[in-house]
Amino acid sequence: MELSGWNHSSTAGDFIVLGFSNLPEYELYLFWIFLAMHVITLLGHLAIVVVTLVDPTLHTPMYFFLRNLSCIEVCYTLVIVPKMLANFLAKSRKVSLPECAAQMYFFIALGTTECFLLAVMAYDRYVAICNPLRYTLIMSRALCFQLLASVSATGFILSLGLTALIFGQPFCGSHEINHFFCDIPPVLFLACSNTHTDEVLVFVACLLALLVPFLLILTSYVFIANSILRIKCAHGRQKAVSTCVAHLIVAILHYGCAIFIYIRPKASYSLEQDKVVSLIYTNVTPMLYPMIYSLRNKEVKGALRRVIEKKVSFHMDF
Repeated sequence: MELSGWNHSSTAGDFIVLGFSNLPEYELYLFWIFLAMHVITLLGHLAIVVVTLVDPTLHTPMYFFLRNLSCIEVCYTLVIVPKMLANFLAKSRKVSLPECAAQMYFFIALGTTECFLLAVMAYDRYVAICNPLRYTLIMSRALCFQLLASVSATGFILSLGLTALIFGQPFCGSHEINHFFCDIPPVLFLACSNTHTDEVLVFVACLLALLVPFLLILTSYVFIANSILRIKCAHGRQKAVSTCVAHLIVAILHYGCAIFIYIRPKASYSLEQDKVVSLIYTNVTPMLYPMIYSLRNKEVKGALRRVIEKKVSFHMDF
């Protein structure tokens, strides 16, 4: 990664992450609020990982992808939230260029992987509902691992290119990032060279990472809706819908926030507004996902109950 453009006269090559320093009287309250949300997020996703691993009834492709989605969400929040929480209490908010680049790299890699994984999960639901008799044959264990490996490789390779592109820019003047983490728009805003070409490349990459899988999801659900409407049994229709609703809600939340931030005209950018939306998709929506999947899914609720009952029974035996 080329870093020769970096202005070495600036504060030992550090960025300063402003975060919410404009609200000093609220920072302690914000720390406790987002710490509680972070703990709830981690516990919720780890519960899904454990339950889908230990309960044999959940050893299906749908829950294999759900488990990996939860693993991605855990890593995704750990990349952003701990540093954000530390900055609420820290006097110095400096972050070195390599640390900033690493945070951006993993943030983009995990976020992009999640985008494509949600598309894979929509395909899984399409096969299950539109071609149920061949579901186990099509969604084999080997194919599931191949799909997971493909979306992960796509996310991490695309992230490498974007991160190298952005941090190959010369940064001069103010190194204050008006955000609570090293996101693409606020870092690129600090570049002192002409970034028009880079902005176009970033826009194209965001189109690839967001709109392509989102359109695949919409296409899958068009076929799914058509198949559900042809189901004559009301119970069958309800069961088919229940397996899709949670995924569809999560997809809308994830893509809605991401598209708002990364795919819109530059003239409409507002770093303060983006900061608020980023708070939602890095803190609020990850916390909601386990609730959405568990509350709308009888299998997950049943598995959670069985795991808890086994745990209680184990302790009572002692």
